Amino acid sequence: MNNSRFARTAGWLALPCLVAAGLLAWYVTREPASPFEQEPAAQAGFDPALVSRGEYVARVSDCVACHSLPGKTPFAGGLEMATPLGAIHATNITPDPTHGIGAYSLADFDRAVRHGVAPGGRRLYPAMPYPSYVKLSDDDMRALYAFFMKGVQPASEPNIPSGIPWPLNLRWPIALWNGLFAPTTPYAAKPGEDALWNRGAYIVQGPGHCGSCHTPRGLAFNEKALDESGAPFLAGALLDGWYAPSLRQDPNTGLGRWSEPEIVQFLKTGRNKHAVVYGSMTEAFNNSTQFMADEDLNAIARYLKSLPGDPQRDGTPWQYQAVSAATRLDSPGAHTYVTRCASCHGLDGQGQAEWMPPLAGATSALARENASAINITLNGSQRVVAAGVPDAYRMPAFREQLSDREIAEVLTFVRGTWGNQGGAVDPQAVGKLRGHTDPASSSPIVLHMR
Repeated sequence: MNNSRFARTAGWLALPCLVAAGLLAWYVTREPASPFEQEPAAQAGFDPALVSRGEYVARVSDCVACHSLPGKTPFAGGLEMATPLGAIHATNITPDPTHGIGAYSLADFDRAVRHGVAPGGRRLYPAMPYPSYVKLSDDDMRALYAFFMKGVQPASEPNIPSGIPWPLNLRWPIALWNGLFAPTTPYAAKPGEDALWNRGAYIVQGPGHCGSCHTPRGLAFNEKALDESGAPFLAGALLDGWYAPSLRQDPNTGLGRWSEPEIVQFLKTGRNKHAVVYGSMTEAFNNSTQFMADEDLNAIARYLKSLPGDPQRDGTPWQYQAVSAATRLDSPGAHTYVTRCASCHGLDGQGQAEWMPPLAGATSALARENASAINITLNGSQRVVAAGVPDAYRMPAFREQLSDREIAEVLTFVRGTWGNQGGAVDPQAVGKLRGHTDPASSSPIVLHMR
């Protein structure tokens, strides 16, 4: 009697557990709906204008930066990306039917790009910025598909398995992550804003995926905000040994002192009177932003200038304080600055026009985060390639010439002179970054898309 009652009770308890397990299994393996369900697989007769439009969308989206390697077939994958769980590699997205995406229908392509779900329900790691790409319009998705199917050379490069160990490499939890952190609908124009603002918002939030680097992340590696409705959006973030600065109206660590034309100039030429691209922004410039249409750059600038700063986070606005480093030789780091840095950046810290950037008022000298200042001093910068011409000047690496202490001292000097208020740099921080980074390549790197 008791055994029978226990069995019935256990059965009733097991039923909701089985139902819950079934619902979970359905949820983590389901394929999101696509507006292109009835579209056939790639056809030979893509309109050349559509392919050209797709190439532009791919440029704006900077697909080539992750899915190509120098000297290899464009979009054949292979780039290694470090994650907290282990290394993963960008995949082959050429139209090769075996190792690439040649067998994808438009709906398959849409689900992969905008929702991070490959055919068969396999979840993509969110290193693929689908939480941003979901905002791509249907028209841009159709054009992007046409480009990858018709404008890209197939490559039979096999994909490299991830280095994430079991059971951390199980992908079904990504579906739960998506449910919590990934939006599901394309960009919708914001009422009350004009067409230029909305175009800029679309590019920044969607194909440009600016938040992937410039927005701080939460404990689950989720971007803390995905549009202007959240204060953390584009407020600056640490990533891969660099500090991607705020793109909001913070006068010290953001774009508060930049005009709209100066933002456009920076994205089009890689430099302006405030800064020169460096770090991962060099790759974004070399491969993406310089190729954007002027009207799109103007739209980006309009949108970014609408994002308010945070005075509490940013501190007292910087004001230049005139001083010559030659008069401060009693300060630790000043002698190193005079002998190693002043010929380019000036004894007064103001650089040389738009060729050698100023250190007075530089974001890296005003931000509390010192990773960028350390990284570029240790490892130098990649070459900026504008309109196919490599820059004649680049920041050299000083990791072989200067010790951790010397680098810390010269950066502390820079971050405390000319009105800069970034604060002191600890030699231990330099040593830590030295051990986890490599010198920047002195060769110009431009990844071709065809």
